[in-house]
Amino acid sequence: MSLTLSLARGAVTSPFKRAGRPGATLPAGRLRLPAAPLAPGRLAAYRTVCGFPATGPLPVTYPHVLAFPLAMRLMTRRDFPLPVTGLVHTWIEITAHRTLRPEDLLELTVYAEKLTPHRRGTEATVVTEARLAGELVWESRSGYLSRHATRTEAATPGPGAGAGAGAGAGPGKPSAPGPGEPTAPLPVVAEWRLPGDLGRRYAAVSGDRNPIHLHPLTARLFGFPRAIAHGMWTVARCLAEAPDPATLRTVRADFRAPVLLPATVTYAAEGTAFELRGGGDGARVHLTGTTG
Repeated sequence: MSLTLSLARGAVTSPFKRAGRPGATLPAGRLRLPAAPLAPGRLAAYRTVCGFPATGPLPVTYPHVLAFPLAMRLMTRRDFPLPVTGLVHTWIEITAHRTLRPEDLLELTVYAEKLTPHRRGTEATVVTEARLAGELVWESRSGYLSRHATRTEAATPGPGAGAGAGAGAGPGKPSAPGPGEPTAPLPVVAEWRLPGDLGRRYAAVSGDRNPIHLHPLTARLFGFPRAIAHGMWTVARCLAEAPDPATLRTVRADFRAPVLLPATVTYAAEGTAFELRGGGDGARVHLTGTTG
């Protein structure tokens, strides 16, 4: 099934799904994409949009892009318990077991690992794996949150959960830092001016054509005043700024608040920690993360 058909199916089935339903389970089994050569033009465009070097190893985030159609197929299945419309990509963890090259023929696998309660709703963990000649060479875990009323939320109102990444989100406030994450602003390294068409440019190379990223009119249908940047673009752009992106082996990123386009944001980093901030005073945290 094509990505376009998956998105259409998700839009149709979402109204019939109710997140937080007692006894809900995730679909069993794994979806696989057989090994195939990468499209060099698409990879080159991805490098350009995200700021990675034009040549060299595969960007550490690129297998996630390659497997995105599989992830959408999974999350739009009838037996996937959460509605894909409004689903929030809250965090991602990436482990690269070796440096990958553009000529590597990667076999991709996606499956749902667990379903857990969240203070803002219910969160599913989706796993992506890349194998080369049968060897696991890259893997990621992502949290996707379906927001709904919970007892915890009703009892302890506060800032919204990490927002504005992949499949949709509400424009709430950023969540509080988690354990081990920086609480004070990191030193600013660079300032980026993001154009209003950034969502459409990234959608063209990633396949993620969610309407919240494409145009102010379609973004308003989901509660945003303007289109928002893809969360995976913000991660990739920050990682491209690393001293040597090819050496990255582990990444943890948490999406805190959406980036409304156009925007001016600041990239800050110190040691293994990085963050993306916005607003006139840089107080709004869009993304926090660590590398290893």
